[in-house]
Amino acid sequence: MKLTALKIEQLPIVIDLTKKIWPVAYGEILSKAQLDYMIDKFYNETALRELIQKGHVFYLAQDDNGKEVGFVSYEINSEPNKTKIHKIYVLPETQGTGLGRQFFELVKEKAIENNQKAIFLNVNKYNNAIYFYTKLGFTKVKDEVIDIGNDYVMDDYVMEVVI
Repeated sequence: MKLTALKIEQLPIVIDLTKKIWPVAYGEILSKAQLDYMIDKFYNETALRELIQKGHVFYLAQDDNGKEVGFVSYEINSEPNKTKIHKIYVLPETQGTGLGRQFFELVKEKAIENNQKAIFLNVNKYNNAIYFYTKLGFTKVKDEVIDIGNDYVMDDYVMEVVI
């Protein structure tokens, strides 16, 4: 897979991918109403532009045919000397191809270049991705419940790997 830094005019691709990935990734975990709310709130162009302005870095993945199949976003020094993976999503048909690991290795490389000591992320407590992160060396460091408005919360584990 080819990974390239996101250009601001490619934000609609991230939004489109999210609308394809989230119902599969979270369909059995979250209600359709919460899914729709979160996509509308967090995956609109204005919200994504604000994240980029705050220092979030996005990369897109393309398959051999040039089709976008996933994205990752991360933030160097989200906490002192720690990089946070904010988003790591691949199309369902792309899972198991090594793309998730490729995204992780990219973030790890960027974190090391910036003298980071660890990488961390949030993952829904009921998301099967926990097993993937564990295989990459992440361990659960705490539970976190985040109020996202509209009477919804994100019920997550924070997982971390020392690099």
